[in-house]
Amino acid sequence: CAASEFYNTDSKLYEVEKDLFLTSDQLIDYYDDLLEKHPALKSIEDGFHETDYEAWQKFTKKFGDKIMIVGDDLFTTNSVLIKKGLKEQWANTLLLKVNQIGTVSEAIESAKLMFDSGKNVIVSHRSGETNNAYIVDIAVGIGAKYLKIGSPCRGERVSKFNRLIEIEQIFNYKTK
Repeated sequence: CAASEFYNTDSKLYEVEKDLFLTSDQLIDYYDDLLEKHPALKSIEDGFHETDYEAWQKFTKKFGDKIMIVGDDLFTTNSVLIKKGLKEQWANTLLLKVNQIGTVSEAIESAKLMFDSGKNVIVSHRSGETNNAYIVDIAVGIGAKYLKIGSPCRGERVSKFNRLIEIEQIFNYKTK
């Protein structure tokens, strides 16, 4: 879950385990330990409360060249927040949820801001989606390296995997 789920806005502490409360700096150290113990860990999504900008900035400065620091709740696919976050170096990866911002054009603008700054974009599904697989086309169309659609265990997810396979077949046919 997002760190916002275990952050207390009054005390400004994160309850990472039952009765283990950490400051932002202590949470950074906690993540440091996890990354040290688990070198296969390559990304952390929503590692801090969406308004704990100082923690995001410190963490990105410390680990931004080692892992993907993914902003979902941090950015909410909002170009105003993305511009500010790029300037302040809050994260190095955007979790792009096309239907979160409102229009496809705004989603593409958000991705372009990240790409133009040399950052990553993960195009993501949202909970409660339908079988419509348009986000796969958008991910391929904008050149995203990453697509978050979950495991192929339900119809709305399987449809996205199937669309990805169809696109691969089209590209393979055209390159023969």
